[in-house]
Amino acid sequence: MTTTTADRAYPGPPRSADHRLSMDELAAVIARDIPADSFVNLGIGQPTKIADHLPAGSGVVLHTENGMLNMGPKAEGDAIDPDLTNAGKVPVTELPGAAYFHHADSFAMMRGGHLDVCVLGAYEVAFNGDLANWTTGRPDDIPAVGGAMDLAIGAKDVYVMMTLFTRSGEPKLVPRCTYPLTGLGCVSRVYTDHGVFDVGSEGIRIRETYGVDAGELAQRLGITPPHRP
Repeated sequence: MTTTTADRAYPGPPRSADHRLSMDELAAVIARDIPADSFVNLGIGQPTKIADHLPAGSGVVLHTENGMLNMGPKAEGDAIDPDLTNAGKVPVTELPGAAYFHHADSFAMMRGGHLDVCVLGAYEVAFNGDLANWTTGRPDDIPAVGGAMDLAIGAKDVYVMMTLFTRSGEPKLVPRCTYPLTGLGCVSRVYTDHGVFDVGSEGIRIRETYGVDAGELAQRLGITPPHRP
């Protein structure tokens, strides 16, 4: 039986929503949880949505690996500048004090421990925080590690944003990753459409659930259900 930190110090029932969250709703949840005044990198794909939900005055400074600090929300309409994009080539805005720099300097920031938080997508995350997000290993898959390995080992906290289950219903939060690893024990928190989980060396803990009971979710993941002390 898999043990979890919830077995020893569960603080009560997770906060819940009565529906499974969309990726935009999940982005808003993550934006809420990012500490004020943090330096943050948002990975390519769904994590870039977080930029549109950061509260004004949070002091969060967004870093993009193609060489920009203080990136703003996604650009729309007349604000679109084809030369101003994030690492995923999505047009973005700049906030006052924005700075631009060489790609090598950007990676030096990532590798040097200067980022407080990064948010990445994933194919799988293990209960101990192992991350697999660059290839499935299938012959027709195109490996795309990008800067994920640098972020996984360089950021002080690594969050993952993903759907909890595959299209066939298999969990993506697993006892042990089956895909090639990006980093070992690097993930601290996993945000999904069904719930939020703390992961790491002491196991997995359900923080909150969306559209599903915590006990049912624990059963689907094969972990010990949370309980009140």
